Amino acid sequence: MRVFLTGATGFIGSHVIPELQARGHQVLGLTRSDAGARQLEAAGVEVHRGDLEQPETLATGAAAADAVIHCAFDHNFQTFFENTKKDERNIAAIGEALEGTQKPFLITSGVGIGTPLDGGPATEDVLNPRHTNPRIATELAGAALIARRIDVRTIRLPQVHNNTKAGLITPLVAEARRSGAVAYVGEGKTRWSAAHVSDVAKLYVLALEKGEPGARYNASVEEGVTARAIAEALGQGTGLPVRSIAVGEVERYFGWMAPFAALDMIASNAWTVARLGWQPTGPDLLTDLAAMDYSALTEA
Repeated sequence: MRVFLTGATGFIGSHVIPELQARGHQVLGLTRSDAGARQLEAAGVEVHRGDLEQPETLATGAAAADAVIHCAFDHNFQTFFENTKKDERNIAAIGEALEGTQKPFLITSGVGIGTPLDGGPATEDVLNPRHTNPRIATELAGAALIARRIDVRTIRLPQVHNNTKAGLITPLVAEARRSGAVAYVGEGKTRWSAAHVSDVAKLYVLALEKGEPGARYNASVEEGVTARAIAEALGQGTGLPVRSIAVGEVERYFGWMAPFAALDMIASNAWTVARLGWQPTGPDLLTDLAAMDYSALTEA
Protein backbone atom coordinates (compact mmCIF):
# COMPACT_ATOMS: atom_id res chain seq x y z
CA MET A 1 0.00 0.00 0.00
CA ARG A 2 0.92 3.63 -0.39
CA VAL A 3 0.63 4.94 3.18
CA PHE A 4 0.33 8.61 4.07
CA LEU A 5 2.16 9.10 7.37
CA THR A 6 1.77 12.28 9.41
CA GLY A 7 4.41 12.90 12.06
CA ALA A 8 6.82 11.13 9.72
CA THR A 9 9.87 13.01 11.04
CA GLY A 10 8.83 12.64 14.69
CA PHE A 11 9.85 10.22 17.40
CA ILE A 12 7.28 7.53 16.66
CA GLY A 13 6.71 8.23 12.97
CA SER A 14 10.40 7.91 12.13
CA HIS A 15 10.31 4.40 13.63
CA VAL A 16 7.10 3.48 11.79
CA ILE A 17 8.75 4.22 8.42
CA PRO A 18 11.22 1.29 8.35
CA GLU A 19 8.54 -1.06 9.69
CA LEU A 20 6.25 -0.12 6.78
CA GLN A 21 9.06 -0.39 4.25
CA ALA A 22 10.09 -3.81 5.56
CA ARG A 23 6.55 -5.00 4.82
CA GLY A 24 6.70 -3.68 1.25
CA HIS A 25 4.66 -0.53 1.74
CA GLN A 26 5.47 2.80 0.10
CA VAL A 27 5.48 5.79 2.46
CA LEU A 28 4.27 9.29 1.68
CA GLY A 29 5.54 11.39 4.60
CA LEU A 30 4.23 14.73 5.84
CA THR A 31 6.68 17.52 6.56
CA ARG A 32 6.54 21.29 6.65
CA SER A 33 10.28 22.04 6.41
CA ASP A 34 13.22 21.63 4.07
CA ALA A 35 15.14 19.82 6.82
CA GLY A 36 12.25 17.41 7.24
CA ALA A 37 12.10 16.81 3.50
CA ARG A 38 15.79 15.95 3.44
CA GLN A 39 15.33 13.56 6.36
CA LEU A 40 12.46 11.78 4.63
CA GLU A 41 14.24 11.57 1.28
CA ALA A 42 17.28 10.04 2.99
CA ALA A 43 14.96 7.39 4.44
CA GLY A 44 13.51 6.57 1.02
CA VAL A 45 10.21 8.32 1.71
CA GLU A 46 8.20 10.37 -0.76
CA VAL A 47 7.67 13.90 0.59
CA HIS A 48 4.30 15.57 1.03
CA ARG A 49 4.45 19.20 2.11
CA GLY A 50 1.89 20.22 4.70
CA ASP A 51 1.27 21.66 8.13
CA LEU A 52 -0.93 20.78 11.11
CA GLU A 53 -2.19 24.38 11.01
CA GLN A 54 -3.56 23.73 7.50
CA PRO A 55 -5.91 20.72 7.61
CA GLU A 56 -6.48 20.87 3.87
CA THR A 57 -2.84 19.89 3.30
CA LEU A 58 -3.39 16.72 5.29
CA ALA A 59 -6.52 15.98 3.31
CA THR A 60 -4.62 16.10 0.00
CA GLY A 61 -2.04 13.67 1.37
CA ALA A 62 -4.77 11.28 2.45
CA ALA A 63 -6.47 11.47 -0.94
CA ALA A 64 -3.19 10.50 -2.64
CA ALA A 65 -2.70 7.33 -0.57
CA ASP A 66 -4.23 3.90 0.04
CA ALA A 67 -4.15 4.28 3.85
CA VAL A 68 -3.34 6.89 6.49
CA ILE A 69 -1.38 6.64 9.73
CA HIS A 70 -1.83 9.83 11.74
CA CYS A 71 0.99 10.10 14.29
CA ALA A 72 1.40 13.88 14.26
CA PHE A 73 0.44 15.87 17.34
CA ASP A 74 1.57 19.23 18.70
CA HIS A 75 3.30 18.23 21.95
CA ASN A 76 3.40 21.68 23.55
CA PHE A 77 1.55 20.57 26.68
CA GLN A 78 1.20 24.14 27.92
CA THR A 79 -1.42 24.54 25.15
CA PHE A 80 -2.67 20.96 25.42
CA PHE A 81 -6.39 21.74 25.13
CA GLU A 82 -5.91 23.88 22.02
CA ASN A 83 -3.72 21.19 20.48
CA THR A 84 -6.37 18.51 20.97
CA LYS A 85 -8.87 20.72 19.14
CA LYS A 86 -6.35 21.12 16.32
CA ASP A 87 -6.04 17.33 16.16
CA GLU A 88 -9.82 17.09 15.98
CA ARG A 89 -9.85 19.43 12.97
CA ASN A 90 -7.09 17.50 11.21
CA ILE A 91 -8.82 14.15 11.77
CA ALA A 92 -12.05 15.59 10.38
CA ALA A 93 -10.25 16.91 7.29
CA ILE A 94 -8.56 13.58 6.60
CA GLY A 95 -11.89 11.83 7.12
CA GLU A 96 -13.53 14.03 4.50
CA ALA A 97 -10.90 12.91 2.00
CA LEU A 98 -11.48 9.24 2.84
CA GLU A 99 -15.27 9.20 2.91
CA GLY A 100 -16.76 6.71 0.46
CA THR A 101 -13.54 4.67 0.31
CA GLN A 102 -12.35 1.56 2.14
CA LYS A 103 -9.01 3.14 3.06
CA PRO A 104 -7.84 2.40 6.64
CA PHE A 105 -7.23 5.48 8.81
CA LEU A 106 -5.17 4.96 11.97
CA ILE A 107 -5.40 7.73 14.55
CA THR A 108 -3.38 8.17 17.74
CA SER A 109 -4.71 8.65 21.27
CA GLY A 110 -3.65 7.83 24.83
CA VAL A 111 -4.29 4.75 26.95
CA GLY A 112 -5.86 6.86 29.69
CA ILE A 113 -8.97 7.36 27.58
CA GLY A 114 -9.76 3.68 28.17
CA THR A 115 -9.69 3.84 31.98
CA PRO A 116 -12.88 2.31 33.46
CA LEU A 117 -15.02 4.57 35.65
CA ASP A 118 -14.49 2.23 38.61
CA GLY A 119 -10.70 2.21 38.12
CA GLY A 120 -8.30 -0.51 37.06
CA PRO A 121 -6.24 -0.90 33.89
CA ALA A 122 -7.37 0.88 30.75
CA THR A 123 -8.95 -1.48 28.24
CA GLU A 124 -9.74 -1.20 24.56
CA ASP A 125 -13.50 -1.61 24.99
CA VAL A 126 -13.88 1.49 27.17
CA LEU A 127 -14.60 4.92 25.68
CA ASN A 128 -15.97 7.48 28.09
CA PRO A 129 -17.14 10.47 26.00
CA ARG A 130 -17.08 12.67 29.13
CA HIS A 131 -13.50 11.85 30.01
CA THR A 132 -11.70 14.80 31.67
CA ASN A 133 -8.56 14.29 29.57
CA PRO A 134 -8.76 16.79 26.67
CA ARG A 135 -7.33 14.08 24.40
CA ILE A 136 -10.84 12.64 24.33
CA ALA A 137 -11.36 15.09 21.44
CA THR A 138 -9.21 12.84 19.25
CA GLU A 139 -11.34 9.78 19.92
CA LEU A 140 -14.63 11.64 19.56
CA ALA A 141 -13.44 12.91 16.18
CA GLY A 142 -12.64 9.33 15.23
CA ALA A 143 -16.03 8.12 16.49
CA ALA A 144 -17.79 10.71 14.31
CA LEU A 145 -16.01 9.31 11.25
CA ILE A 146 -16.79 5.71 12.24
CA ALA A 147 -20.46 6.70 12.32
CA ARG A 148 -20.02 7.72 8.68
CA ARG A 149 -18.62 4.26 7.84
CA ILE A 150 -15.02 5.44 7.55
CA ASP A 151 -12.49 2.78 8.53
CA VAL A 152 -10.94 4.40 11.62
CA ARG A 153 -8.67 2.40 13.96
CA THR A 154 -7.18 3.90 17.11
CA ILE A 155 -3.75 3.31 18.61
CA ARG A 156 -3.67 4.30 22.28
CA LEU A 157 -0.19 5.18 23.48
CA PRO A 158 1.40 4.76 26.94
CA GLN A 159 4.79 6.32 27.84
CA VAL A 160 6.70 5.52 24.66
CA HIS A 161 10.43 5.27 25.21
CA ASN A 162 13.91 4.40 24.06
CA ASN A 163 17.22 5.49 25.59
CA THR A 164 16.88 9.07 24.30
CA LYS A 165 13.24 9.89 25.00
CA ALA A 166 10.40 8.65 27.22
CA GLY A 167 6.99 10.27 26.77
CA LEU A 168 6.03 12.56 29.67
CA ILE A 169 9.06 11.36 31.60
CA THR A 170 11.46 13.35 29.40
CA PRO A 171 9.96 16.76 30.23
CA LEU A 172 9.74 15.61 33.86
CA VAL A 173 13.55 15.82 33.94
CA ALA A 174 13.41 19.53 33.11
CA GLU A 175 10.86 20.14 35.88
CA ALA A 176 13.05 18.22 38.34
CA ARG A 177 16.05 20.37 37.46
CA ARG A 178 13.95 23.51 37.89
CA SER A 179 12.73 22.43 41.34
CA GLY A 180 16.01 20.87 42.44
CA ALA A 181 14.72 17.35 43.09
CA VAL A 182 12.99 14.40 41.44
CA ALA A 183 9.67 14.01 43.21
CA TYR A 184 6.95 11.43 43.59
CA VAL A 185 3.66 11.86 45.44
CA GLY A 186 3.16 10.08 48.77
CA GLU A 187 4.46 6.51 48.62
CA GLY A 188 4.93 6.71 44.85
CA LYS A 189 2.53 3.86 44.18
CA THR A 190 0.84 5.40 41.14
CA ARG A 191 1.85 3.66 37.92
CA TRP A 192 2.34 4.58 34.27
CA SER A 193 2.16 2.05 31.46
CA ALA A 194 5.00 2.01 28.96
CA ALA A 195 6.27 0.54 25.69
CA HIS A 196 9.48 0.69 23.69
CA VAL A 197 9.15 2.78 20.53
CA SER A 198 10.19 -0.14 18.29
CA ASP A 199 7.31 -2.23 19.64
CA VAL A 200 4.87 0.64 19.17
CA ALA A 201 5.98 1.07 15.56
CA LYS A 202 5.36 -2.64 14.92
CA LEU A 203 1.87 -2.32 16.38
CA TYR A 204 0.92 0.47 13.96
CA VAL A 205 1.80 -1.77 11.04
CA LEU A 206 -0.04 -4.76 12.51
CA ALA A 207 -3.13 -2.61 13.05
CA LEU A 208 -2.87 -1.39 9.46
CA GLU A 209 -2.59 -4.89 7.99
CA LYS A 210 -4.69 -6.96 10.39
CA GLY A 211 -6.81 -4.44 12.30
CA GLU A 212 -10.56 -4.05 12.24
CA PRO A 213 -12.62 -0.94 11.42
CA GLY A 214 -13.61 0.86 14.62
CA ALA A 215 -11.17 -1.07 16.82
CA ARG A 216 -8.96 0.46 19.51
CA TYR A 217 -5.54 -1.00 20.37
CA ASN A 218 -3.53 -0.44 23.55
CA ALA A 219 0.17 -0.02 22.74
CA SER A 220 1.20 -0.82 26.31
CA VAL A 221 3.81 -3.48 27.03
CA GLU A 222 4.33 -2.88 30.75
CA GLU A 223 0.97 -2.47 32.46
CA GLY A 224 2.43 -0.03 34.96
CA VAL A 225 5.76 1.15 36.36
CA THR A 226 5.57 2.90 39.75
CA ALA A 227 6.21 6.62 40.12
CA ARG A 228 8.79 5.87 42.79
CA ALA A 229 10.74 3.51 40.52
CA ILE A 230 10.69 6.11 37.74
CA ALA A 231 11.81 8.88 40.12
CA GLU A 232 14.65 6.77 41.50
CA ALA A 233 15.87 5.99 37.98
CA LEU A 234 15.78 9.69 37.10
CA GLY A 235 17.60 10.58 40.30
CA GLN A 236 20.31 8.05 39.51
CA GLY A 237 20.68 9.42 35.99
CA THR A 238 20.62 13.13 36.81
CA GLY A 239 22.32 13.12 40.21
CA LEU A 240 19.36 15.02 41.68
CA PRO A 241 17.92 14.08 45.09
CA VAL A 242 14.75 11.99 45.10
CA ARG A 243 11.98 12.79 47.55
CA SER A 244 8.40 12.03 48.45
CA ILE A 245 6.13 15.06 48.46
CA ALA A 246 2.62 15.80 49.69
CA VAL A 247 -0.23 16.57 47.33
CA GLY A 248 0.01 20.26 48.26
CA GLU A 249 3.57 20.40 46.89
CA VAL A 250 2.78 18.95 43.48
CA GLU A 251 2.64 22.24 41.59
CA ARG A 252 5.97 23.38 43.02
CA TYR A 253 7.80 20.23 41.92
CA PHE A 254 5.91 19.31 38.75
CA GLY A 255 5.06 22.71 37.26
CA TRP A 256 2.81 22.41 34.20
CA MET A 257 2.92 18.62 34.63
CA ALA A 258 1.07 18.81 37.96
CA PRO A 259 -2.21 17.38 36.54
CA PHE A 260 -0.36 14.19 35.59
CA ALA A 261 1.65 13.76 38.81
CA ALA A 262 -0.75 11.60 40.81
CA LEU A 263 -2.54 9.90 37.92
CA ASP A 264 -2.62 6.15 37.54
CA MET A 265 -2.16 5.52 33.81
CA ILE A 266 -2.09 1.74 33.69
CA ALA A 267 -3.25 -0.27 30.70
CA SER A 268 -3.81 -3.87 29.70
CA ASN A 269 -2.65 -5.12 26.29
CA ALA A 270 -4.34 -8.55 26.49
CA TRP A 271 -7.04 -7.84 23.90
CA THR A 272 -4.61 -6.17 21.49
CA VAL A 273 -2.14 -9.05 21.71
CA ALA A 274 -4.90 -11.62 21.18
CA ARG A 275 -6.33 -9.82 18.16
CA LEU A 276 -3.13 -8.83 16.35
CA GLY A 277 -0.54 -11.34 17.55
CA TRP A 278 1.69 -8.48 18.70
CA GLN A 279 4.93 -9.76 20.23
CA PRO A 280 6.90 -6.92 21.89
CA THR A 281 10.65 -7.47 22.22
CA GLY A 282 12.10 -4.08 23.16
CA PRO A 283 13.78 -3.08 26.45
CA ASP A 284 11.59 -2.10 29.39
CA LEU A 285 11.24 1.46 30.66
CA LEU A 286 13.67 1.28 33.59
CA THR A 287 16.35 -0.28 31.38
CA ASP A 288 16.08 2.64 28.96
CA LEU A 289 16.05 5.21 31.77
CA ALA A 290 19.25 3.65 33.14
CA ALA A 291 20.91 3.92 29.71
CA MET A 292 19.75 7.48 28.95
CA ASP A 293 22.22 10.35 28.49
CA TYR A 294 20.69 12.94 30.81
CA SER A 295 23.22 15.60 29.88
CA ALA A 296 21.50 15.79 26.49
CA LEU A 297 18.08 16.47 28.05
CA THR A 298 18.27 20.23 28.33
CA GLU A 299 14.72 21.12 27.29
CA ALA A 300 11.26 20.07 28.42
